[in-house]
Amino acid sequence: MSTTVKNQDKTSQTLDWRDGQPYSLRFQDVYFSTSADNPQQGVLETDYVFLKHNQLAQRWQHLSQPSFTIAETGFGTGLNFLCACHLWLSSAPSTARLHFISTEKYPLTLAQMQQAHAIWSDLANVSQALLAQYSALSEGVHRFSLFSGRIVFTLHIGDIQSCLPEIQTPVDAWFLDGFAPAKNPEIWAPALFTHMARLSHRQTTFATFTSAGVVRRALIAHGFSVNKATGYGKKREMLYGHFSGENTLKANPSPNTVAIIGGGIAGCATAYALANRGIKVTLLESHANVAQEASGNPVGVLYPRLAANPNTADAIALSSYLYTLRLLTQLGIEHPDLGRCGLLQLAFNARETARIEAIAKRDLDVEIGRYVDASEASALAGVPLSHAGLYFPNAGWISPQAFCRALLQHTNITVLTQACVAQLTKQQHEWQIHTQQGQTLSADAVVIANANEALQLAPAAHLPISAVRGQMTTVSANPQSASLKTVLCTEGYLTPAIQGSHCVGATFDSQDTSLDIREADNLSNIDMLEHMSPQLMGLKHQQFNGRAALRCATPDYLPLVGQLLNATALTASPPKHKTSAQDLPWHSSLYVNVGHGTKGLTTAPLCAELLASRLVGDPLPVASSLAHALDANRFLLKTLGLKRLVNLNV
Repeated sequence: MSTTVKNQDKTSQTLDWRDGQPYSLRFQDVYFSTSADNPQQGVLETDYVFLKHNQLAQRWQHLSQPSFTIAETGFGTGLNFLCACHLWLSSAPSTARLHFISTEKYPLTLAQMQQAHAIWSDLANVSQALLAQYSALSEGVHRFSLFSGRIVFTLHIGDIQSCLPEIQTPVDAWFLDGFAPAKNPEIWAPALFTHMARLSHRQTTFATFTSAGVVRRALIAHGFSVNKATGYGKKREMLYGHFSGENTLKANPSPNTVAIIGGGIAGCATAYALANRGIKVTLLESHANVAQEASGNPVGVLYPRLAANPNTADAIALSSYLYTLRLLTQLGIEHPDLGRCGLLQLAFNARETARIEAIAKRDLDVEIGRYVDASEASALAGVPLSHAGLYFPNAGWISPQAFCRALLQHTNITVLTQACVAQLTKQQHEWQIHTQQGQTLSADAVVIANANEALQLAPAAHLPISAVRGQMTTVSANPQSASLKTVLCTEGYLTPAIQGSHCVGATFDSQDTSLDIREADNLSNIDMLEHMSPQLMGLKHQQFNGRAALRCATPDYLPLVGQLLNATALTASPPKHKTSAQDLPWHSSLYVNVGHGTKGLTTAPLCAELLASRLVGDPLPVASSLAHALDANRFLLKTLGLKRLVNLNV
């Protein structure tokens, strides 16, 4: 195949460097005020326009709310973000969280960002924290967590007109940036001001470098009080002000305590996401240690299973994969528990060839994946391969148990092992969690994250989840296989040698729940290597053993995430056609994060972040369409003919 991935940098042909600072050829404008004599002029401009005229230093020094949200139009080089974070870290309470939401249609590459940031030495600590996670940006929503969760950055990649409707969180300050209205009118379209009014409250402020009449009139027409001030540098005037209109948008009250049932990857990731928000979490695990069921395999593989034609499942796979990579950076997990060795998906049959060639024609960032022919694939893998494929340079393998342990290393998390939950009861505003061992705990909210065992708890007994048996195989490396450098994937996977052994897997049987180890399944896993490389077939003669576990699957192979409806009450008294989602019979403060199937190492962390964001009212880490697709009640509502209500549960 001669086709290559269309992953050329979208900005490289439209970005110039003048006096060492970026200039947009597309918009014929600077990203920020520049001066050959003063490389810090851009920082001074941001401080004057956006920080000073939103009164951020004063507001943050006297902040009484648990979080503060800034929304920005036009991320650019990230200068405004860096300056805001720098001020936040020095002036805001250490227990508060800054949410920074930004949009960008043409994101700079990592190399371009590094070059732009190099001149701002005073911002180096924030820049390094951001750039450690800044890579592989696809269209959609990206979530970054910096400084142990004190700063949460949500970046929307795409057209601003499609990005703004995705924002549902009240905004405390607006940074109206982007290129000048005359040069980039799209970003200053009327919809911007409509969404500003929708998301603002009486304490919301705004600031912008421009004083264009079209901007001033639009702000006034949408309920903002507008003032003029002397502009920075060569700019004569700028605008700033506050929202003086009416708005009923309210922030969600956060629970103080949450109990999580289940100590696999879903439960541990949910505990981490909530603990980072200052919530006291108690995690209950029925075994003597966490990560003992499907998360107990010695190794799991990290990669996205993409579709030939982009669809919802494809978008969830990619968003989950990229979020997990960033999370692993935050957690600091390294070798020998993590191997970012790259992964090759091989075009080993006609169906896979068609899928891979279709993906190769997509506009993927090279840091996500790229097409390689058999020769390059062989060089990357270190063993001879006869198939072309997709190469994911940041993919690899991880120890699920090490992943879970790292997620639980937080002062807000308490782990109770050998605590099998038998019943949940609600008493006034608290949940009572009763264990088979006779313990009773109380919490403001509960998250059910114990996979197939969720069906044993009455509020979750209706969920359409099922157990799927899978057996993986560990096989001793031989001299030929020891040269393998990447993970290989066909209908299963093979890892490079880890402490002298490869992991191969895994079988998939939805009709069997037995956990006995079967020789036939081990041989089936080893036989799969025939599709990878003849050099690997000698592993048939090596010593191997297996491990079986039950995955938790859903009918559409997507997880179930979010607050639970009372299925009994809903079925007994179905709502009328015009009923709103808010009027449905909800289980107050009861949530689930289950059904991750074979993809839990990638999907569970993002689903945990989605659940935690919903629970406390934070900006969502995914597009609303993806949140709808993961809704915990989607099957129940569709069965009752209430499919339209799935899309209202945001």
